Amino acid sequence: MKLMNEHRLRQMVEDDLEQVLEWRNHPEVRINMYSTHEIRLDEHRGWFANASNNPAVALLIYVQDGKSQGFVNITRTRSVEVADWGFYLSPDAPKGSGSSLGKLALNYAFAQLNLHKVCGQALGFNTRSIAFHKRLGFTEEGCLREHHFDGIQFHDVLCFGLLSAEWRGPVEG
Repeated sequence: MKLMNEHRLRQMVEDDLEQVLEWRNHPEVRINMYSTHEIRLDEHRGWFANASNNPAVALLIYVQDGKSQGFVNITRTRSVEVADWGFYLSPDAPKGSGSSLGKLALNYAFAQLNLHKVCGQALGFNTRSIAFHKRLGFTEEGCLREHHFDGIQFHDVLCFGLLSAEWRGPVEG
């Protein structure tokens, strides 16, 4: 019998590459990224080879009811206790998937990786990501004014942080 309402994270494997690339190249996802060009499969394979062999990087797939629905990247760049995260969902993921993905990823970051802090960034026009970070309990720590140039214009980058002591854990809602 298939479990319904199952939400979990698992390690990304090579077999996930084409699915993750399809999500990443979707126009609704690309528009909110620093790099908005359509990524080629060979470029994606190179990224995966480097990232999956880096012990400071966790590449995770969000699974809902047995179907892969999203991607999370947690990268410890400043120290082993502080990481940056990035994420995106399948464009056809069910409503509410983002909250589940975020909560599972933060539980993983604080409980499995024993992080002290998770940092996030959102382009200033990405109101959904900004609201998402705030709903999860992140504090807006600053604004890098006109920090990102998309080839046409400059955009602000908002910086967020969440400390392990501030994380509420797997609350629903």
